[in-house]
Amino acid sequence: MITGIGVIAPGGAGTKAFWELITSGATATRLITSFDPTPFRSRIAAECDFDPVLGGLDPEQVGRLDRVAQFAVVAAGEALADSGFEAGGHPPERFGVSIGTAVGCTQRLEEQYVAISGGGQHWLVDHTAGSPHLHDYFVPSSIAAEVAWLAGAEGPATVVSAGCTSGIDAIGHAAELIREGSVDVVLAGGTDAPISPITVACFDAITATSPRNDDPEHASRPFDRTRNGFVLGEGAAVLVLEERAAARRRGARIYAEVAGFASRGNAHHMTGLRPDGKEMSAAITAALAEARLAPESVDYVNAHGTATRQNDVHETAALKDSLGEHAWRVPISSIKSMLGHSLGAIGAIELAASALAIDRAVVPPTANLREPDPALDLDYVPLTARERRTRAVLKVGSGFGGFQSAMVLTDGEGTDR
Repeated sequence: MITGIGVIAPGGAGTKAFWELITSGATATRLITSFDPTPFRSRIAAECDFDPVLGGLDPEQVGRLDRVAQFAVVAAGEALADSGFEAGGHPPERFGVSIGTAVGCTQRLEEQYVAISGGGQHWLVDHTAGSPHLHDYFVPSSIAAEVAWLAGAEGPATVVSAGCTSGIDAIGHAAELIREGSVDVVLAGGTDAPISPITVACFDAITATSPRNDDPEHASRPFDRTRNGFVLGEGAAVLVLEERAAARRRGARIYAEVAGFASRGNAHHMTGLRPDGKEMSAAITAALAEARLAPESVDYVNAHGTATRQNDVHETAALKDSLGEHAWRVPISSIKSMLGHSLGAIGAIELAASALAIDRAVVPPTANLREPDPALDLDYVPLTARERRTRAVLKVGSGFGGFQSAMVLTDGEGTDR
């Protein structure tokens, strides 16, 4: 059961601001402000206006932690507060952590490389010029450790890194830990802060990001005929996942239940996707089977929806293959149109949106979808949010390496599994 939600996302601090943005149809994409983007092909991103001190971090944490860990810790703190858990109120060995990230401590690693290499001039680096915390930036497990220390969690603490499915996969792993009886509670989610020169250069090299620098607010256009790549983002979402009976005993507010999860790979190409979407379709079918739901039971699909040419075709084909005729009836939307693509974090952020869609009976829209692609003929909820009772949400994700993941959230009113 999901009993707590914490979000750091572009457009405002906290879950309340996040929900208001994604249901308004407004966008948080803009020209990059954290460094000079002038040399790059794509100079736009969805940045978080994040103040770690206002988020509750002390000066030592601000100085020591990479932005990606700061996001995770603040989001986890909000999720814990939202769930009603008190520090020390649960056996620590029954409390776990599962955090997804695609690129880890990118910003501090890049800063440290510049510092110890003389701005990249020296092949032999001067380690004495580096931070005493350099090892923490090098090993992504440090992110899970920080979240575990915050919560006093002494159960399994894991980092999942599977590209852009990392957030979904980390939450799927957490749900499986609870189902197998290893823990009762898990802080689970995803975090990434990739907006840095090295990341922008990498995506420029493969022309995956949008070069629509003259109109950043409307640059991310999933499923639109004029789409030309994704917009980089950043952020985090952490959920409190709790065993059903325990949640009910303490009278916890239940947003949704993780009812099914599956992951597949295409063993095909690092960035290429087969247009028939068979691997994503297989993950969807397996997730629905675990949830014991027919395709017709899906009330909303929270799409991967990156606005790249091949992804939108691949995803549309996968939904048609797995949902059959119901694919034409179910509303589908991509919140990346408003928040950009925060790599390993976005799947967790989208699952937070999916849980809130169930809780609040509202489907967020796909912003900037003004010229539908005739080849993409499903209901992508253009521009305006839609009131809709939502008892089951399908969330899908696709990552570099050919990874495909699907998760089914339900309202938690079904029979005990």
